[in-house]
Amino acid sequence: MSALSRGNRPGSSGRFEVLSWYFMRVSGAALLLLAVAHLLLMHIMIGVENITFDVIIQRWQSPFWQVYDLALLLFALLHGVNGTRWVIDDYFHRRGWNVFLKTAVYVVAFVFILMGAQVIFTADASTGQTAIGAIASALTR
Repeated sequence: MSALSRGNRPGSSGRFEVLSWYFMRVSGAALLLLAVAHLLLMHIMIGVENITFDVIIQRWQSPFWQVYDLALLLFALLHGVNGTRWVIDDYFHRRGWNVFLKTAVYVVAFVFILMGAQVIFTADASTGQTAIGAIASALTR
């Protein structure tokens, strides 16, 4: 048995890896359901030609759709980050590169989660803007 197959990868701990493995299965199943429902709703029921910014903003006025879209964002992003972490462990054995790359992935994921949650929860139907849109329009004046 090789050192890598015994779980002696850089930065890995046995219990965390087991939980990570289970998370991939649970998040994959959740993503399958959430993404298929999202595609059916947005692309078949509403229709691609009818999807506008206003449709999305109106949809986010319901807490159900906010939580649904946040769950889709979190499951997709964390599933991808976990897979990327596995790839980094498999291909970057030097501790310095391993830690650097994982840190970069975690920082980018954290920023994307913050941005996505901020857009979902600050969408204002009356102005048709999000907080990020308001800041961007203020900066371009």
